[in-house]
Amino acid sequence: MPRAFATINFTPSVKAAQTRYHSREANMGFELADDARSDLTLREAEFIEARDSFYQATVNEDGWPYVQHRGGPIGFLKVLDKNTIGFADFSGNRQYLSVGNLQANERIAMILMDYREQRRIKIWGRVKIVHEHEAPELIARLEMPTYRARIERAFIITVEAWDWNCPQHITPRYTDADIEELLAPMQAEIAKLKQMQKSSDIAKTANAPNTTTVPAAGLGNGPLSLVVSGIRQLTPKIRAIELRDPQGADLPKVEAGAHLKLPVILSNGQSAIRHYSIASNPARRDIYEIAVLREDQGEGGSAFVHQHYQLGSLLHCELPRNDFRLLSSAQPVLLIAGGIGITAIKPMAQSLSASGTAFEMHYAAASQGDMALGDRLRRDLGVQLHCYFSDQGQRLAIDELLKNANKDSNIYVCGPSRLIDAVLEATKRYGFDEEQVHYEHFSATKTTENRPFNVVLKRSNKVIPIQANQTVLQALNDAGVDTLSDCGVGNCGTCAVKVLAGEVEHRDHALNAKQKQNNLMCVCVSRAHTDTITLDL
Repeated sequence: MPRAFATINFTPSVKAAQTRYHSREANMGFELADDARSDLTLREAEFIEARDSFYQATVNEDGWPYVQHRGGPIGFLKVLDKNTIGFADFSGNRQYLSVGNLQANERIAMILMDYREQRRIKIWGRVKIVHEHEAPELIARLEMPTYRARIERAFIITVEAWDWNCPQHITPRYTDADIEELLAPMQAEIAKLKQMQKSSDIAKTANAPNTTTVPAAGLGNGPLSLVVSGIRQLTPKIRAIELRDPQGADLPKVEAGAHLKLPVILSNGQSAIRHYSIASNPARRDIYEIAVLREDQGEGGSAFVHQHYQLGSLLHCELPRNDFRLLSSAQPVLLIAGGIGITAIKPMAQSLSASGTAFEMHYAAASQGDMALGDRLRRDLGVQLHCYFSDQGQRLAIDELLKNANKDSNIYVCGPSRLIDAVLEATKRYGFDEEQVHYEHFSATKTTENRPFNVVLKRSNKVIPIQANQTVLQALNDAGVDTLSDCGVGNCGTCAVKVLAGEVEHRDHALNAKQKQNNLMCVCVSRAHTDTITLDL
């Protein structure tokens, strides 16, 4: 059976236009559908009754269309049954253009918009105008208790067809209520932070120095000086930090996938380094932008950035590094991001777009409100962007995605470990080579609970105990052992050390199978299965 809207709209002249512009074959699917889409389901009913306005079109005796905007309280447009909707008509400018048109031609077309969620539905129907004396009970069903204006008549619409319209090019817009809802978590967090700060201030002595602020001379000791020139709250828990050269000079050129090592002070008062992807367009030389997810259960690095990186804060960083480089290739690219992993994937999409390389992006987040950098992604990518929001029951089906993907594609994924693991398993299942799959984790892969063990340093015969809440790298540094390291989460392999005895529990993402067989170990994240391991240090 054909879709009802195709029966109405695919007239001979429309089919002729489809043939001329080579879309006839694609549109024939609408005429062979299983669902006519003439009966309203619960999904359509809920959408219709959540609207506070819609657009309607009628036609007069001379064939001229008239498009009108109709508005009212949420729910003023009511679903009466699976084939009927209606609304009360109040006194307006008394021109009666739509009413008059419908007396001559009962057909009506409607578009209902949800700008916030970028959704819209089209409805075709036939209108019967009903007055109160003709059907008082029906008029009573259309009344709004909070809107007591006098009803002059009712529009009762028999739905003949409906269709969900493509969301492309719908610009998101927000009502005051939407904005209040979106800001509520952030305002609650601000209140919480203010209370925490107040409690902290009370606990300090009058003469105690404040060790948790960025000093005027700057934080860190790297060769690259950067100043915080902008701060944006992207979501309730993600904050974007814009960084520039203090003198306005161009910054070192970076490629998509690069990251910065930023100096922070942890909650225990110790100085530390945290790695953040450079999320700005790689073509820009005037700024680096990072996006930081505040981890309330972490060691305090992200909280420090949120609380103490202020406009004008001076940072002395290491030069950017790239362990997640985008290959230069004409092969199509599949980009997959989960949560804050979008910060590494977004600049890849911008670079691919600039080079003309075919690609598509799939991005999963908890909700649209948690979608960091969403405004830029929608603006830049359009139909190349596919989003999945858990709170809407949407799921990024990795298996289905990889099953149908072009087998020549290079795949880049960044996000939680479970997302990356699912991609790696699916690529193996569907015949992708390892060289085609590129990924970056945020943290070490924790396969078992941490347990204490001992490290023996072969060259000095030192025995260093490793606590359950401590990495080998931290213990080595605390003991004054000079060891190379960089990322701290097992992505780069800089800290790899030869293991001479004992069994390693590998938690890194940098070493390949041969390197692990050769007994290398990334001491920043990996641990021991045995009670003791011996390192070539």
